Amino acid sequence: MQTDYGLEQKFCRFETEVSVTDGSRIEGYASLFGACDQGGDVVEAGAYKASLKRMAQERRAVKMLWQHDPATPIGIWDEVREDGRGLFVKGRLLDSTQKGREAAALIAAGAIDGLSIGYRTLKATKNDRGQRLLRELELWEVSLVTFPMLPSARVAAKGDAPAEAMLRELAQALEGARRNLARD
Repeated sequence: MQTDYGLEQKFCRFETEVSVTDGSRIEGYASLFGACDQGGDVVEAGAYKASLKRMAQERRAVKMLWQHDPATPIGIWDEVREDGRGLFVKGRLLDSTQKGREAAALIAAGAIDGLSIGYRTLKATKNDRGQRLLRELELWEVSLVTFPMLPSARVAAKGDAPAEAMLRELAQALEGARRNLARD
């Protein structure tokens, strides 16, 4: 998917790939190497390496957004790195923000189960099966999303928030989402 800003987005559904602890800490894989997503794209190992190096040199960080909305940061990615499996992320949802609290409640309830990356393609080729092989990407952000494209992982949430408060926050989040959809 491509946005108005020229950024593309890749989604990764999470299961054991991402976990939430203490109601706000989140970690897992935002992208898995070699996995073909529903758009026919495959991210190759090393695709993020140059981008992550540039960001570190420029003292910039990958943003944690809600549903790819640049006006809605919901947390901080403390660690973003490539390993042999994919793009690993580790960070904190900000419970000092309404959307951060809503995101934590939605993940705990199982209503949100995906991560998505926002990036620009710098180098890509096609293979004989028609898949686009993404070789170098400029990473901008990793979002928590409702509908991911890579169905190979889901979220596991752990927390001890009282059920009543969590349901109230969930209801507020769903109402906010409904209003946002009605505006579009």
